Amino acid sequence: MDQVRIFALGGLDENGKNMYVVEVNEAIFIIEAGLKYPDTGQLGVEFIIPDFSYLIENKDRIKGIFITHAHDDVIAALPYLLKQINIPVYTGALTASILHETLKKEGIKDVKIHRMKRTSRQVIGGVKVRTFPMTHAFPDNFGIAINTDQGYIVYTGEFIVDYDMLQEEYLCDLNELSDIGKKGVLCLLSESQGVEQSGHTAPRHRITSLIEPIFEASTSRILISCYSQSLFRIIEIIELAKKQNRRIFFHDKGIRDLLKHLETMKYYRVPKDMLISEKEFSDDMEDVVVLVSGIGKNLFRTMTNIANHEDKYVSFRTSDTIIVASPIVSGTELDANNMENEIYKEGGKIFTLSSKTVLSMHPSVEDLKMMLYLFRPKYYIPVKGEYRHLFMNANLAMSVGYSADRIVVLENGQIATFENKVLKSVAEHIELEDTLIDGKENWDVTGVVLKDREVLSTDGVMIIGVGVNFKTKKVINGPDVQTRGLIYLKDAEHIIKEVGNIMEECINTAVEEKRYENLTVRGEARDKIVRYLLKETGKRPMVLPVIIEINE
Repeated sequence: MDQVRIFALGGLDENGKNMYVVEVNEAIFIIEAGLKYPDTGQLGVEFIIPDFSYLIENKDRIKGIFITHAHDDVIAALPYLLKQINIPVYTGALTASILHETLKKEGIKDVKIHRMKRTSRQVIGGVKVRTFPMTHAFPDNFGIAINTDQGYIVYTGEFIVDYDMLQEEYLCDLNELSDIGKKGVLCLLSESQGVEQSGHTAPRHRITSLIEPIFEASTSRILISCYSQSLFRIIEIIELAKKQNRRIFFHDKGIRDLLKHLETMKYYRVPKDMLISEKEFSDDMEDVVVLVSGIGKNLFRTMTNIANHEDKYVSFRTSDTIIVASPIVSGTELDANNMENEIYKEGGKIFTLSSKTVLSMHPSVEDLKMMLYLFRPKYYIPVKGEYRHLFMNANLAMSVGYSADRIVVLENGQIATFENKVLKSVAEHIELEDTLIDGKENWDVTGVVLKDREVLSTDGVMIIGVGVNFKTKKVINGPDVQTRGLIYLKDAEHIIKEVGNIMEECINTAVEEKRYENLTVRGEARDKIVRYLLKETGKRPMVLPVIIEINE
């Protein structure tokens, strides 16, 4: 029988950075390649992507990567992966169109992007693969079923069950799910982010009924914020503006481009007489809707700029009606709070949609139960979410009759191995380290740079400068010791004196033993000084010894 291995390179015990791997014998299939946003303590980090080391080492075995939709948590790390390995990409029509443009901007060429139908059957790398349509905030979303002689490995992707969803590009086909279940599912990987919510997510994901009274009551301009990738919600806002006979201005170029993709695919078209172009828009316009969109914390920063009168297009007025239709997600809390503070300082009033009232388009308890009922898997692996979400998802499976030995809660890098339709082991583990991204260039070395920033922010820096004779290497100047963020010099003269002594001793010893080399001596001094400072202060600062050789 086929040997099957399943593991995650990201997405477990965290929000975002999703990347899952299914190995069928020697064939490797990757599912998703997303990013996550950093904690507030990760200074200067723009975002974090998975560790690709295992994939690079085994690149010849990779048969393809599946991208279920175009949200950042499943696609934004893909360009970084494709710069390292050229592998075929399988995705939906809309996502393929967006990805083609992204790769062109990044200068990535010769990547094969296969446009998959939401319901399809094909053979990839000698393995049968099925896709099935799922409802999510982004059109063309689908799940994946990889066939093995042990049964299907099913990945649901992000989804909700909404019986009122009639548009073809959003529709979920429960018959397809049931058919896969009848043929036999070895393992189901199902997302966990909405597991704390009871009932079904639908219809609580819709916002029209909540914001329509605000639109009707407003006699002036409406500013409404929404994540640019929440297409379903953005279309709700556009439709409501149309109903209220209000014209609309899209503040962000990204959403204007996204809507062009939708129009090209014939999924949705904004009436041209509603649109206000950049050239036509004026900040003194009334009775219009300004849709402010963006990604992650940048959305809230844009709203803060508007409140502070620092935005290119829009300057806040106290008569404005402000609606925050974007939930506060992990990593954006500080920026969201700053936005509210600045608006209130300017005398503004905000209508915020509560995350308890309006749900994001992730499965609640009854949605997850339906997947278990339709697929009837032998084993269940909760994915996508913090550990508490994975744990609650596991408990949900137990509540519908699954025994603990049929539920597998993994960590990133932990491998579940299946043989003869039985889970054989979860002992094997791949060592992983997050890749920290700071801007676009030289991303492969920024992990070191950003760790240095963290050291500087917590333990400070010490610089030890010494001048030596170029010929004899005898110390003629210094040592001069300077610190920042470590100790107060006047209260620690004995430490400064001892650090200078260690520096001189390292130089003199190397000269006496006839092995002096500038870089080597500095390294020795650094190691000894770090150990001494750790013993004396309990801190491990960045230590920078400098030896200047002077030709007298």
